[in-house]
Parts: sequence; structure tokens; C-alpha cells
Amino acid sequence: MAKAPRRSERREDALSRERIVDAAIELLDDEGENGLTFRALATRLATGPGAIYWHVENKGELLVAATDAVVARAMGEVRTSTKPREAIRRIALGVFEAVDAHPWVGAQLSRAPWETATLQIFERIGRQVEALGVRRSAHFTSASALLSYIIAVSIQNAANGRLVDSSVNRADYLEAEATRWKALDAHEYAFTRNVAPQLAEHDDRAEFLAGIDLILSGVAAST
Repeated sequence: MAKAPRRSERREDALSRERIVDAAIELLDDEGENGLTFRALATRLATGPGAIYWHVENKGELLVAATDAVVARAMGEVRTSTKPREAIRRIALGVFEAVDAHPWVGAQLSRAPWETATLQIFERIGRQVEALGVRRSAHFTSASALLSYIIAVSIQNAANGRLVDSSVNRADYLEAEATRWKALDAHEYAFTRNVAPQLAEHDDRAEFLAGIDLILSGVAAST
């Protein structure tokens, strides 16, 4: 006569890796990376830490899995386009918004640059670089330049958002910073003083996409 499954196995099967990853994403969004512990996760899932270890070995593996899930969803939401240039802009904006919504994702992408999440982005960009007709010898450089810019600026944007108190009006904050720039030494900071009005008026997403367009102009020169 077959033995009945152990109680712990039934509980662990019901839990599932997907549920654990979803709960980890919620916990990371609420508490940040330091708040992600197996004890806190077990409390959120109303289970024991042992059930989680059945599916995930350690915090590092869980962070990778959570990042993979967020990036996969972001890439899945990117609308397809017949024009490679526009597709790259949409991929870039998808990453930008994902990191903005989940700042811990940016930290993980920079810490583990060639894990699956980064490769997902790189693959999507690379296919569009090919579609642009870029010569084969420039494929890696072109896709890498775009990837580096997208991740770095997305991380910086998310970091900037955390520096400013949520109660502070963005326009007022930028106006105050622009005023500070204008007051800098005219000899040492001539350029910074001159672009101060643009700081006060700029839109983060528009500037981000303008940078993508600058890179794509360079990429176009490689065709």
C-alpha cells in the first residue's frame, strides 16, 4: 500500500515558487532589499520558512528570481512595432518604468549584470539592432551601449526619486535646484549655469528617450 504524502510536501506544493516570488516582489516594494528576509516572507505567506526553502535556497536566488519576473513582465507589456527604432524606444521605456516602480530591480541589475533579467533586455534590444541593418561587427557594441544607458539612467532616475521627499512638489524642487545652479561661480561652472533653465523645465522620460535617440543616431552611422 502506497504511503500517504507527507504533510509538509502538500503544503510546499500548494505554496509554489511563483507565489513565493510574487510575495517577495511585494515585500521588496514595501520594505526594500533589507526587509526581504525568509522570516518576513513566511509571515506574509502565512507559512513556515522551511516551506520557502523547499523552493528557493537563499536570498540571492530569490532576488534573482524576483528581478527576472519583473523584467519579464515589463518586456511582455512592450507593444510590438514594425519599426526597430520605435521598438527600442518602447523596450527602453519599459525598463525605465519597471525600475521606477521597483527601485530594487535597478540595484539587482547592476549587481548581477549578466543574469537572466539583463539578458532578456539585451536579447530584445539586439534583435532590433539587427533589424536596423547595423553591420554584424557593430552588433555587440551597439546593443551594449543601449543596454548600459538604459540600465544606468533608469537606476539614476529611481535613485533621484528616493532622494526627494514625496511631499515635495517636483516643479518646486527643480526650480530651487535651477536657482542654485544659476548662482554657481560663472567661471568654474559656465556650462552648468547656462543650462539651468533646462533643468527646471525638463521631463525625465522625455530626456531619457532623447538620450536613446542620440545613441540610435550613432548606431545608424554604423549601417
